[in-house]
This record gives sequence, C-alpha cells and structure tokens, in this order.
Amino acid sequence: MLELKDYTSADIVVVGAGNAACCAAMAAKDAGANPVVLETAPMNERAGNTFFVAGSSRWVFNDMDELQEVLDLTDEEREIVDFGTYTREKFLDDLGRTTNYRCDPDLAEVLVDNSRQALVWMKSKGVKFTPMYKGQSEKIGDRIVFYGGQVCMFWGGGAELTATLFKGLEEHQIPVLYETTGLRLLTEAGRVSGIVAEQGGVEREIRAKAVVLASGGFQADPEMRARYLGPGYELAKVRGTQHNNGLGIKMAMEIGGRAWGHWSGAHAVGWDLNAPPYGDRVVGDGFQKHSYPYSVMINADGERFVDEGADFRHFTYAKYGHVVQQQPGMFAWQVFDDQVEHMLRDEYRIKEVTKVTADTIEELAEKLEGVNGNRFLETVAEYNKSVKQDVEFNATILDGRGTEGLSIPKSNWAHTIEKPPFQAYAVTCGVTYTFGGIKIDTQARVQHRRGNPIPGLYAAGEIVGGLFYFNYPSGSGLVNGAVFGRLAGTEAGEYVKSAE
Repeated sequence: MLELKDYTSADIVVVGAGNAACCAAMAAKDAGANPVVLETAPMNERAGNTFFVAGSSRWVFNDMDELQEVLDLTDEEREIVDFGTYTREKFLDDLGRTTNYRCDPDLAEVLVDNSRQALVWMKSKGVKFTPMYKGQSEKIGDRIVFYGGQVCMFWGGGAELTATLFKGLEEHQIPVLYETTGLRLLTEAGRVSGIVAEQGGVEREIRAKAVVLASGGFQADPEMRARYLGPGYELAKVRGTQHNNGLGIKMAMEIGGRAWGHWSGAHAVGWDLNAPPYGDRVVGDGFQKHSYPYSVMINADGERFVDEGADFRHFTYAKYGHVVQQQPGMFAWQVFDDQVEHMLRDEYRIKEVTKVTADTIEELAEKLEGVNGNRFLETVAEYNKSVKQDVEFNATILDGRGTEGLSIPKSNWAHTIEKPPFQAYAVTCGVTYTFGGIKIDTQARVQHRRGNPIPGLYAAGEIVGGLFYFNYPSGSGLVNGAVFGRLAGTEAGEYVKSAE
C-alpha cells in the first residue's frame, strides 16, 4: 500500500475513488497534470457506490450511427432490434419532469450535451458497453423493442466498471492512496493550496495546485440521514458503500463552499427487508426489487399506498423507496400472481430474498408477516374489480390498462391478482445517495457562498447538489459522474497549467 508520507505534494489531489473521481483523475492526466487519488476505503472496498451499481446509462443518440459510437452491435442486432432514439429534448424533459423542474438548467444542459461524448471517452479508456435488454425491452413479433429511452449499460455492471477504471488509473500511472481520508482543505490567499489527509491515525499535508472533491454524498452517516432526510432515516438501509459520510461536503463548506440542492432528498429504492445495513459486494444490486409496476404493493394495514404503474419504473423507482419508508413499520410487500411471473427481473430469483409463496390468496394473506390479512383480502378484491380488462396489456408503452374507482389508482399495467401460485416480496427503503451537496458552475468549479468560484477547488459526482430533486431518470447517475468527473479533471488540469 502506498504511504501518505511519501506524497507531500501533487499537481492535483482527487478525493474519492468512484466513477466520477476516476474520470477526473484520468482527465487531469490527459490535460498534462499529475494527480494523486485519496481513497478512504481499503483496497477491497474501493470505488464507493460505483461497485454496487447495475450499470445503466442514459445518453443522447439521434440515430444508429450515434448509438454505435458507444455500442458495438452485431449485424443481427442492427437487423432485429428497435433501439429507437433518445434526443436532447427528451433527456432534458425527463430531467425536468422527474425533478419537478427544479434541476439546475445550466448543469442539466452540460450533462445532456456531453452525455454521449463522455461515454465515448470512457470507451477509449477501456470501458465496455452492452445493450440493456433485461428490464428495458420486450420482444414483439420478430422484433426486440426498447422503451423508456435507456438502451445501454456498462458491461459487467459495477464490479467490471470498477476493475476497468482502476486499470485505467494504473495505465495512466496515477497513484491511489488507500485507507487515506481527506480531512481539511488548505488555502492561501483565497485559493485552495492542498489538503490535510489522514492515514493510519497520522495527519499529513499534501500541497497541491488544485483539489477535486468526488467523495460522494452523506448517505452512509446515520446522524446526517436523520438530520437532513428526516426522522427514521437513521434506520434505513444503505444500498452501497459505508464510506460516503459527507466529509467532502463538510470540507468544502468549511472554507465557504455553498450548500446547494435538495438536502432533504435522496435516491431511495425498494430494497429487500432483510438486506444488511450497507451494500454487500457479493450480492451487489440484487437486493433491489424493481418489478413493482406489475404488482400491487401492500403496507402493514393491508392497503395499497402508491400508484405502482404511474410511469415506467426507471422514472419512479428512485423515489418509491421514500414512499415505503413512510409506511407503518417502514416496510411493504410486493404481490404478484402467475400471470406476470415470467416478467420478474433477475433480482427476484436470487437466494438472498425475503419471499413467501402460496397456492391461494387466503394462504398468502396468512403468510404476509406484519400485515392485516383481512384488510389485504379486501384490498385485493377491490383492486381486481377495478381493473380495466378491456384495455390490452403492453409493457413497452404507458398502456392505460389501469383501474377505475379506487382512491389510489393504478395507471398502467394493471391485471387481476387471481392466478396461482402467488408470490410476495418484502421490501424496505434502501438509500443509494443523497441529493444535497455543494454548488458548482458549468466548469465544475465549487462556488463560494458569496457567489464566486473558489480558485483551485472542483467537484463532481454525488457530492454535487442542484441536479437531482425528489427523483431522477434512471441511468443518469453514472453518466453524471462521467460527464462532470471528466470536466472537473480537465478544468483542474488547465488551471494547474495556467498557474505555472
């Protein structure tokens, strides 16, 4: 392991070692600077939340040529797969409507306008991509049709992306100091001049011309979750790393960095009720349960509490964890019958799952632990009577096959819960990352409370506030890290050159 005492100076210090941080470090190297990466975690827990992601990505492509700048397709795929298009206007609209139009318009344009180019750049660094068939497409006749604008994922998910990014750091000869935590920023004459870091209980200074903060949000700190997300969130599960505890945000704010964004908001999903407190590097994202649009979700009172089919799941899953958190006991059951069993995603088929099955709905009611069984049976009966069975079911569109007469409607993909065997999966809230953070401008420069950029300080990834509020379009998180990580590293590198 590299020792902190051997690194007293650097052109740029990158704090963090996830997707955004690795992109920043490689971009800084491309710009002619010599960065050093500080990773709080030990080597076997490196890469922050990046290791735990499924790997979906959302980016602009207007035709097959632009699609193939990122995806290497076979002749057969080009022939039988309808990838559609995903335009700049559609991406901006999806960002706007999922965030209640609060997203920073300037940052949104940077994200959208650089989304494809950032992935092309990552591809040049060895990162591989593949079509995201499962959960994003359906076979219709002899064609495979994608829906929702998201067609691509990082090949191999978070584990492979992590391996490739760190191979890239090695090839770029960028040192990574493990078990090394950034504590305080150093300043001289109003500009950042380095950082105080700790390794093995010993604090040391690293003098630097610039610092890039890319150390994630505060979701791993239970006190901060309770303080900012609200009472009870100290009990919520954390989907990923235990090391994203808000230190980078605090460092920036201590020297005047401006707090920004949705501090009481977070990306939060339905997560297995009995998952461990933090992410499991073997199970990865398998504890998520994202086939709920084809279910009825039931709380402890035996009642539905949300429109399961309000939109495609990639526009609702990141906010429905909060809805589950607000239920009695902070849990819910997703109930399916055999009509949709074949549509359940792979995470429903792992062994680490909280699941009950039954041959009758009455038997299922008895097995739903913590649920008012009598009210559950009434809820299912009311729901079944309300389904618009004259509307054709179609998973590739918002099909309008909903319910009528219920106080909480189901807008799409409704079907009666009547064909055995029945299955139910217990979920709670799993927090992925927090939306509040520090403010940056379109050059990834951290902004001071007075409104000016802090010279020598940049930020990227989940540490940044202002892009996501309440919710987000799936696949935009990793692309956000890539776009702004690359931007922060490039801008920091140019700043270093200008200071020489």
